[in-house]
Amino acid sequence: MYDEILLDTEERMDKALEHLRNNLAGIRTGRANPGLVDSIRVECYGSQTPLKQLANVGCPEPQQIVIRPYDPSVIKDIEKAIVASDLGYNPQGDGRVIRINVPALSGEVRKKMVTRIKELAEEAKVSIRNVRRDGNKAADQGQKDNALTEDDRDLLKEEIQKLTNSYEDKVNDAAKNREAEVMEDA
Repeated sequence: MYDEILLDTEERMDKALEHLRNNLAGIRTGRANPGLVDSIRVECYGSQTPLKQLANVGCPEPQQIVIRPYDPSVIKDIEKAIVASDLGYNPQGDGRVIRINVPALSGEVRKKMVTRIKELAEEAKVSIRNVRRDGNKAADQGQKDNALTEDDRDLLKEEIQKLTNSYEDKVNDAAKNREAEVMEDA
């Protein structure tokens, strides 16, 4: 019971951290990165398909994203999806590949990005604290059901608090690193 609760708590905290990292990858910095177009879904073959399933996405230069569709017939659909997304990109296709020039960020936009990073980090911390609360409830229930002794319950709660502190530190580090990338070249 003790190990199950601890493992479940850690797995759920890990998911919250992974969710934050995925969200942070989609935030623009001053340089191009394939994560910037990951959220784009393309209308083709009769359904909404994620861009990364239709094309190879790379960044040969710091200010450019290059999209190479596996099937050249979907280039127009991909371009349409990029324009329709509110990412503000202007794709240029040559029949084989699509190039997107990522403009440098203005100081004001950088500040907005940093604010968004802080919001995402706070959301992740709230998720982690909710997982802690659930873990503590499970520990209390385990003690009520006589599956855990009082000492085990208290030890488990300490372990859960250590996990919480550790994951909050990881959230802070991920957010700080992304903020530094956004403010780079400012």
